[in-house]
Amino acid sequence: MKRRSFLNNLGASALGLGIIENSFGQETKNVVNDIHSLIQVPSNIVATGRVIVIGGGMAGTTAAKYLKLWGGTGVEVTLIEPNASYYSNIFSNMVLVGERTLEQLTFNYNLLRTKYGVSVLQNSVTGINPSGKSVTLNSGKVLPYDKLVIAPGIDFEPIQLSGTAANQAKIVHAWKAGQQTTSLKNQVQAMTKKDTFIITIPPKPYRCPPGPYERACVVADYLKRIKGGGKVIILDANPSIQAEPENFTNAFNNTHKGIITYVPNATVISIDADKGTVNTNQGTFTGKVINAIPTHKAGSLITNSGIGLANAGNGKWAGVNVLTYESTVHQNIHIIGDASSTTQPKAGHIANAEAKVCADAIIHMLKGEAVNPSPMTNSACFTPITKSTASWLSVVFRYDPVSKTMVPTGNGVTESLGATKDNYEDMIKWFNNLMSDTFS
Repeated sequence: MKRRSFLNNLGASALGLGIIENSFGQETKNVVNDIHSLIQVPSNIVATGRVIVIGGGMAGTTAAKYLKLWGGTGVEVTLIEPNASYYSNIFSNMVLVGERTLEQLTFNYNLLRTKYGVSVLQNSVTGINPSGKSVTLNSGKVLPYDKLVIAPGIDFEPIQLSGTAANQAKIVHAWKAGQQTTSLKNQVQAMTKKDTFIITIPPKPYRCPPGPYERACVVADYLKRIKGGGKVIILDANPSIQAEPENFTNAFNNTHKGIITYVPNATVISIDADKGTVNTNQGTFTGKVINAIPTHKAGSLITNSGIGLANAGNGKWAGVNVLTYESTVHQNIHIIGDASSTTQPKAGHIANAEAKVCADAIIHMLKGEAVNPSPMTNSACFTPITKSTASWLSVVFRYDPVSKTMVPTGNGVTESLGATKDNYEDMIKWFNNLMSDTFS
């Protein structure tokens, strides 16, 4: 398959079929062959059980959908999510410069209910009882489960921040799409050609490895096109560019030459919101807009669970068995997406893939069958470099029984040869396929 066609379809149903190759019969494969058709949840699959999914992001929503699609009517799936809709973090950088709106990145759970029969509860979980196999909702209601899937996303370590409350409120990360995205957009669009935009990148692992560099590029392009100039300073806590190093090096040194300054090994010590200064081990930097992305950790449901789920990465992430994404601490609790500790990146596309491996494994486990011993996942990301050009990266992972981890296949991570208009067009198709596969 040509790479362009491959990337365009990474988020489509072909990915789901690839994950469950040789797992189910041809009838089930036919059911999921076309995600855009009027899919009927099968009733003749011998699987029964109650599965609760916590978190309606890319991972949780995909898991809920495919648990029903592959498990059939005998599997009761409940999705618990406090918000009525989901704002896509993918493409949220484009909102900052007016190329997208938040409304265009908003998705709901209607089809999960009507098309797949998932019970969607707009609520939050306050407690998990592993021995009793139940969760407690904010309302006080207790729900039993046979399998629990947790996809809480990320949370952040605090930043040393000083200044008035009003100025401190301007220092946002906007690394979860929503209100902070709008705040940062307003700040960027109020800049002049004499102003400087500072973005801080936390130490890895963090959500979407190319994302901060992408944000620097789209802001630099916007300042150049709309404001007639400006400066972007990237303060990276890591020793080097963490994704697409060749493409971003070219973007910084050539495409956005004279606008972007990249500073590696820059650990943030403190930020003075009144003075607009960022104090780092590499010196102090001053900017009109400070976009501070804090150090990441798993969502609070993992780190504050009280049952030891945060047992990896110095207590910041959840250890899992990547054959099933079952917690290495508690049976029947599966953790997917950004909150889990694996060798795979933390990003929306890989979360979609992990969810399918998890759903596949859970269905087999409910049926008393062995799980797939050699799952595969893939991660792909398109990156806008200017208003009309984009680059991409891709990598396919396969389970390694020796290390018991997911390892890159072939040549590992591959990146495009520069940013092009064709890549930009492919980026739109990729996004539409991925979001359709998750929410439609």
